[in-house]
Amino acid sequence: MTALARSIFKSILLILNILIFNNILAQTVPQNIGQNSGVQDSLNIGKDSLNLKKDTIIPKEQLEDVVKMKAEYRNSSSISNKQTTLSKKAQIIYQDMQIDADYIRFEWETGKIYARGEQDEKGKIIKPAVATQAGKQFEYSEVIYNIKTKQAIAFNARTEESEGVIVAQKTKKYDDSVFVMSRAMYTTDEYFLKKKDSLADYHMSARMIKLLKTKDNAQIITGPIQMYIEQVPTPLVLPFAILPFSDKRSAGILIPSFGERQDVGFFLNGLGYYQPIGDHFDLKILADLYTKGSWNIKPELNYLKKYRYSGNFAADYGYTVRGIKGLDDYSRTKTFRIAWRHSQDSKANPYFTFNASVDIVSSKFYNNTVNNNYIFNQNVLNTQQTSRVNVTKRFLELPVTISASMAYSQNFATGLTDLRLPDMTVAINQFYLFKPKTGVRTGLLENINVNTGLALSNYVSTTEDKLFKKEMWDELKTGVKNNISMSTNTTLAKYFTFTLAANADNVLTTKTLERSYNPLTNVVDDNFKKGIAGYTTFSTSASLQTVLYGQKNFSKTSKIVAIRHMVTPSMSFTYSPDFGARSWGYFRNYSNARGEMTPYSIFDNGIYGAPTAGLTQSVGFNINNNLEMKIRSKSDSTGVKKVKIFENLNVTGGYNFAAERNKWSVFTVNGQSSFFNNKLNVNSSLTLEPYRIAYTDGSDIGVRTEDFGRFSLQGFNVQLSYPMSEAIFGKKEELSKKYKKKGEIRNENYFFDDDNYSHYTPTWTLNVNANYSYVKGLSRIPVKSSTVGLDGSIKLTPYWNINGSTNYDVEKKELGYTRLGFARDQRSFTITFNWVPFGQYKVYDFFIGIKANILKDAVKYKERSFTQPNSTF
Repeated sequence: MTALARSIFKSILLILNILIFNNILAQTVPQNIGQNSGVQDSLNIGKDSLNLKKDTIIPKEQLEDVVKMKAEYRNSSSISNKQTTLSKKAQIIYQDMQIDADYIRFEWETGKIYARGEQDEKGKIIKPAVATQAGKQFEYSEVIYNIKTKQAIAFNARTEESEGVIVAQKTKKYDDSVFVMSRAMYTTDEYFLKKKDSLADYHMSARMIKLLKTKDNAQIITGPIQMYIEQVPTPLVLPFAILPFSDKRSAGILIPSFGERQDVGFFLNGLGYYQPIGDHFDLKILADLYTKGSWNIKPELNYLKKYRYSGNFAADYGYTVRGIKGLDDYSRTKTFRIAWRHSQDSKANPYFTFNASVDIVSSKFYNNTVNNNYIFNQNVLNTQQTSRVNVTKRFLELPVTISASMAYSQNFATGLTDLRLPDMTVAINQFYLFKPKTGVRTGLLENINVNTGLALSNYVSTTEDKLFKKEMWDELKTGVKNNISMSTNTTLAKYFTFTLAANADNVLTTKTLERSYNPLTNVVDDNFKKGIAGYTTFSTSASLQTVLYGQKNFSKTSKIVAIRHMVTPSMSFTYSPDFGARSWGYFRNYSNARGEMTPYSIFDNGIYGAPTAGLTQSVGFNINNNLEMKIRSKSDSTGVKKVKIFENLNVTGGYNFAAERNKWSVFTVNGQSSFFNNKLNVNSSLTLEPYRIAYTDGSDIGVRTEDFGRFSLQGFNVQLSYPMSEAIFGKKEELSKKYKKKGEIRNENYFFDDDNYSHYTPTWTLNVNANYSYVKGLSRIPVKSSTVGLDGSIKLTPYWNINGSTNYDVEKKELGYTRLGFARDQRSFTITFNWVPFGQYKVYDFFIGIKANILKDAVKYKERSFTQPNSTF
């Protein structure tokens, strides 16, 4: 951080501290709503010092309408004093203004009205006076109103606006549009609004508030304003605030979260401003600020066209500063991110769709992020980032679909970037060559179906510093591929399904490979030559499949009713010629370091790969098993419960008759099942090598021998997941049967014991997952990994929620990424606290969000845009 930037930052902190300190000392929270303000019954209205300069209400010449008055007990008039006094359930009506009070005094000549609420023996207001104008109610301890000028002064006034309420010690009404209030508070607490509670759970307090009202909406404008929670002042102080009360989207401040991160210091995260732009756009500008000098700016533009499309542009740009300048651990890293999301409404155009998901970041963005959201949602663990733009065109009368896409993929581990710009496919919808007129297909001939299409691709794998430069364009690979596939099937002997298939690929590329050995550098050089070349490959296959069932029934006294085994065996034969033969012209030879002629394909490392060398005449087999058991169960209504032993157990292998050596392929076994009422899910895979692997001295990579039958484990993987909740411990005891007393707190029903303690049964979820992986292949030394993870939440009360996740690496014997979150749902706001207690990013984040819809734009609770129910779209 430069000296100028540090100076500016310190000045901002100093100003904020002064504002916070002055507000805590000077601001008072309006209390004792409805109490006497000290203006007594004997108040001389004529000498009341209220005008636009000195608080005096300027009278007019005459009244414009009839003044209606009534009272329950006393209605007296004084000709000498030219005034009328009303007591007990007094009421005065003039045009659209009605005042109901315990005491009213009306001065005929000036048109001034003094009204006061009901007092107790000590002079304390116990029931406020109520004024109603244009269908809106206002409550006061005392009010002075001039029916000629329609100006007023009120004490301890309570004014409801939309979802909130304003309470002020003193209120001046200049006209029907302008109200000025001193020592005022504003809250949207529903309980306080409905008078279920005399104290708001939160409020914003200001020394001066101006309420401006128009025909369509209203807004509050304040000077310095501070938030209080449960009557306790918070450090959240704003130099000014504009709170609009409108159904339309409105501009407003975005409230930040705050906390501390070990590597970059204390922070304000997500401080910003929201600005709607017309009917279809809105803009958010957010900032992250850290005490050790890091900063980040995040503009975001959202757009929406109802029933057509929606999306947003977003960016991150900033610097991450770690350590102390001048020391070895100091670093200053620039980071950036550009993102674009576009989604087309499915109703917009079924024949043309356009969608985009673009997310481009600097190579070290996630390792140096100052946006804590990427830490809490685990984006910092990303090893790859992919962006894609898709366009699809369909036709009403043509069986053709045209698709085009652009893709950008970043690998943070290797530093390589894969770019496809663009890919395009033209696909012909599947059709039948000999489709019968009746619509019912039978036999091999009538079931022949054809799939074909054309693909164009441009691909390059490069580094970030070469993007869109001459080096990248020189490495770009371009190709065209046409695929034609045909297949048919029929039933043989009622129980067997017989399938025939053929596949052909035609490929054109703009580059071919020329490989040679360089004796000076002792490496093999791959040089790509420009020029159009192509190849054709094809293969045929036939398969036969059936389903076998077997069932074992047990005696009626046995716990097990029956065991059923379903086997789905299939066998296939595949033929493909040897495209490595000289006659095809797809392969050449180069002389290696030992002078041996080594074959290679001129299409190796090409955009669509290379043809396969060697004749293929292979038989493949696949055996799929399903094993289930039925047991007797009293908990089931049928008396029988089904238990899955293996939902799927698949064994696959193959034998190539044409191979010169190692005719058998490796064998794979895949299993999937669930236990304990389908709660525990198990997925596993196993790879077996049928030949002995031989290793030479000094080499950790072996070779397959011809010694068949020496099966060895080449790879193994098992994944387990088990979601749990309080329901696994059986049916919860009904509180209504245990406790007789019942009450309501914030719309939630509680049950109370004899000592009036409320009772609530906590709910919780816990997902347990485990993974074990063993990979050996031809290597002498296997690679093992083993992790156990937890992810869950517990609701201690209806308004307290705790959630978190963690994982443990058994091989490394260390905890991985761990996060804890706490949320407290108050009546009017939510408090959230997120914490990463250890690791590279030790951070805690604290946020207070107001839930009222009326403040959804002015003081953002969530980063909402066009999801508001009152959106104008």
